[in-house]
Amino acid sequence: MSLKKTPSSTFTLCPAGLWSHAAGVSHEADSTEALWQDYSLLFQGFDDLALARWMAQSLAQLQGNLWRMSHPLVASYRLAAMVGLDRQIWHQRLVNVPPDFCSADCCRAPVVPMVTRDLLEKGLVCVHCGQQMVALDQIKNQQLAEKLSQWAESYAPIHAVAHWGERQRKSQDQYEHAFEQAAQKSETQLSYLGSALAPLLLDDFPLVIWEDQDECLQVRPEDIQL
Repeated sequence: MSLKKTPSSTFTLCPAGLWSHAAGVSHEADSTEALWQDYSLLFQGFDDLALARWMAQSLAQLQGNLWRMSHPLVASYRLAAMVGLDRQIWHQRLVNVPPDFCSADCCRAPVVPMVTRDLLEKGLVCVHCGQQMVALDQIKNQQLAEKLSQWAESYAPIHAVAHWGERQRKSQDQYEHAFEQAAQKSETQLSYLGSALAPLLLDDFPLVIWEDQDECLQVRPEDIQL
């Protein structure tokens, strides 16, 4: 059982520049974006060849598994991907990509999908550019695509509680109760996403990353049990 959550600010591992939902609360989004830019200074100090080698080697280490978005190696890779996108590292073909990774149509980087709560709007998201990589109706396993769509539809009203307007928040006690209930439901739903749905995508992709938090509902990675 997680501790009671109340609607206030919280740290997120999500770089605001890549996510539409992270930018919903401007102060937190700006702070997070600045923090990620600071973290990325390490990779900005790499020359293009060193960065390309590090990313290719990391892909080989990550290959074949489902990864939490909060995993330190995944977070490091996403930071490197931000820098790599600016420099168009993958366009330069400086290194050999592990053979199971084809190029994504969105940015020509290796295909690495992320499963987020924006499934309905963005489908599977590219880890390198943050844009739609594969629409839901383009997923080969259409039964899985339908289940992912149903999951996203059921998750949307849960997440929406964090963004209720003043009229809906009129009764503070009722809103805090609704917020706590939504956070608990979020934990259950995100756990189901990571344990039952996202692993099935490994049949079609060399590695998959799934979103294991909801910063708006103050659901943290440690709250998600598989």
